[in-house]
Amino acid sequence: MRINEIASLLNSEILVDSDDVELEILVACGSDLMSDVMAFAGTTNQMMLTGLVNPQTIRTAEMLDVKVVVFVRGKVPDTNMCDLAKEKGITLLSTPYSLFTSCGVLFRAGIRGKEEEV
Repeated sequence: MRINEIASLLNSEILVDSDDVELEILVACGSDLMSDVMAFAGTTNQMMLTGLVNPQTIRTAEMLDVKVVVFVRGKVPDTNMCDLAKEKGITLLSTPYSLFTSCGVLFRAGIRGKEEEV
């Protein structure tokens, strides 16, 4: 699923856009614990959903090659985080939906977790 489709499904605002408009996201992880996200490592074209809005989120995404970070519950990162994401080529979205609802919407649309990757 392409980033613009994800943004539309989640009724989200694109805060930082990536240069790769054709990027196909296949796998997602939802957590506020970066240690749980790190256990998710090892797949490609992945995205992370979280309510944790701090620079560690971007650093974790960079380390795990996460291409898209979706901030849930309407949370919006500050300018420094947005600049860091842009520098690292990470797309940032903000959705008004909860983590649970966001993950459900994406699952229903065909995005899977690492263990279900096709």
